[in-house]
Amino acid sequence: MKRTKRLILILTLILTLAACANPTSPVNPSEAAGTDTLPSPQVYVTPAPDVDAMLASYFGAWQADNYAAMYMYLSNASQSAISEEDFTLKYSNTANALTLQYDTGIDYEVTNVVTNPNTATATLQVNYNTNLFGTLTRELEFNLVRENGGWHLEWDTTKIMPDLQNGNTLEVVKDIPSRGNIYAYDDYPIAAQEDVVALGFVKETLDPDLMSLFYSTMNDLTVYQIPELVEIVENANDYAYIPLGEVPEEEVDRQMGALSALSGVYLNYYTSRFYYDGGIAPQAVGHLSYVPSEELNAYLRAGYALNSRFGSAGLESAYEEVLAGTIGGSLYLKDANGQIVTKLAERSATAAQSITTSIDSTLQYYLQQSLGEFKGAIVVMEIDTGRILALVSNPAIDTNMFDSGNENSWYADVLYGSQNLNEAVGNPIFNRATNGQYPLGSVFKIITMAAALETGEFTEASEIYCGHSIEVCGNTLYDWTYEKDKPESGQLTLPEGLMRSCNPWFYTIGATLYADGYSTAIADMARAFGLGSLTGVDISEQPGNIPADTNSCEVNTQLAIGQGEMTVTPLQVARFIAAIGNGGTLYRPSLVDSISYNGADPTYTFEPEAQGTLPISDTNMNIITEAMRSVITNGRGTANIQLGTMPYRAYGKTGTATNTVGESHAWFAGYTQVGNPDRPDIAVAVILENAGEGSEMAAPVFRRAVSLYFSYYSDYGYVLPWESQPYVVKSPTPVPTSTPYGYEEPTQTEEP
Repeated sequence: MKRTKRLILILTLILTLAACANPTSPVNPSEAAGTDTLPSPQVYVTPAPDVDAMLASYFGAWQADNYAAMYMYLSNASQSAISEEDFTLKYSNTANALTLQYDTGIDYEVTNVVTNPNTATATLQVNYNTNLFGTLTRELEFNLVRENGGWHLEWDTTKIMPDLQNGNTLEVVKDIPSRGNIYAYDDYPIAAQEDVVALGFVKETLDPDLMSLFYSTMNDLTVYQIPELVEIVENANDYAYIPLGEVPEEEVDRQMGALSALSGVYLNYYTSRFYYDGGIAPQAVGHLSYVPSEELNAYLRAGYALNSRFGSAGLESAYEEVLAGTIGGSLYLKDANGQIVTKLAERSATAAQSITTSIDSTLQYYLQQSLGEFKGAIVVMEIDTGRILALVSNPAIDTNMFDSGNENSWYADVLYGSQNLNEAVGNPIFNRATNGQYPLGSVFKIITMAAALETGEFTEASEIYCGHSIEVCGNTLYDWTYEKDKPESGQLTLPEGLMRSCNPWFYTIGATLYADGYSTAIADMARAFGLGSLTGVDISEQPGNIPADTNSCEVNTQLAIGQGEMTVTPLQVARFIAAIGNGGTLYRPSLVDSISYNGADPTYTFEPEAQGTLPISDTNMNIITEAMRSVITNGRGTANIQLGTMPYRAYGKTGTATNTVGESHAWFAGYTQVGNPDRPDIAVAVILENAGEGSEMAAPVFRRAVSLYFSYYSDYGYVLPWESQPYVVKSPTPVPTSTPYGYEEPTQTEEP
């Protein structure tokens, strides 16, 4: 009975609940409206992090080699498994092995992404753009986890490249072709691979009874004349090793009989790129440098090897791709035991090419021996082509000293005052011919004369009285005759003003052109002569400076005599002098005659390249050239004493340029009109820093250059003022006792 009652109660409860859940009677809307209800639930959704954004940041950091930023995207577990230092090293080593390009070395495309609340998987196609092997493509799978509100990578080495699983590594074996040679125009070698002997001596162990043999043998093998060798030995430290230079092994072999008899002479053998004769045009040809440690990765990725040397100056640098050829190599995958698994990629090397320059090696060599202890430059150029026959910068440097395999290189401080050749006394690495920027002094008067004639403000017949001084622009300005205590030049026509280099004449031109509304005429003419801009020569150069603002009397009068803020390079001067000599065409100066593979037809052959025309009428050009001729031939001409008896027809202008430090710079610039079909006429520009008068110091160097060239090197054009005999300085000053040997450098001055 109790059980029955319980069942009835349960059944009643079920029916009641069912009625509540499914009411059968309609609900009054008004009643429903008054019934309290719960508010609708608010749903807050936290979006998953953007996988694409994370991948873009990660690969952006990879492209920028920002491995520290990449490491921050690793999961906690991955960072615990590898340090940031090791992580960075693995990526860096892989980039070097692949020769990965900078900035553009990595690009990618996301092909699939699967995202879960706390994990994601991304599939990517990654391109490795390399310098040696082109583009390698791999598919990478990135497993990502959500940590600290963002996606992080579960990293292992397969995330660099899938090939790098199970401890595999990459190794590149590079095939570096032999470097191309550099020749003079007559095929005389300037730079080539050679078996070489570094020569030196120790004074204490020299046999005093065999000194004549020592001097004559070293004279044959090195660049030193016998008087210079005597001076070197006399000033040598008794027990110090004194380097004398480097010689091809075959030349040493020819002298081995004499060398075997000499005690105290040291022969150190090595094989390397060799610069003959102590360096022919060393600053123009340039030299090789070793890969700098701070830029090692950059060079490795470019394809260079650890022990590579590359052209770092002159033609060696400008034509690096030609002379180095194309590096080849093989990319191997190796297992954890260092065994080759497979070859992943390969590229063949291509041969280097050799360069034949326009340099006359004999002329260059003798002119290099001619400037003594002066800093300065000589440029010799064909007037009708722009071919450079000599490019001298003094002091010179033996570019073999940049080779650590050369025993003598360890004694660079003995020769150059510093073991670091970039800090050598006199800065012999600096190419003064193309990079030296100097006031031109009175050589600039040629340009001023051209402006005077072309404006029509002056004519060939114009005259002034050339006294010791003149009042212009409210100032008293002086002539060189006053400073040298010479008589006044007197009444002079304009051509005679150039012949006498009369400062008052050219001050007058500058002031008159300014006053008559031609304030830019001289500067414009200078720019038309190629000054203030690059010449386009094959190697590094500077543009010099022609003042932009010439709207003042003072600026114009100073510019008119080649002073003030104007500067030029010796190469620019040789170029415009050549243009005067050829009738008005400015040619691009060139050092390269041809480029070719060994034994093959040239891939490049020089052709003259005209770059502009001097804005001078034929009539005015004749007036200027006749005035330049009178500088040499007229008894009152400033170069007559030095050049009047020269047997070669020449035109020129002396220059003495004052500067802020030391004596004036000595200039001479001129050209020839000999008409020898076998020896094209030449332009020559000479500067000697702080040497004094151009007529006394630079003009004799012009004579030597012209005489050597047209006599086929038999006529050295008189002994120069500082020589005791050709190519030997009169009285070399002994060095201080703290220096093993050498000559005391002239007082150093600031570079112009």
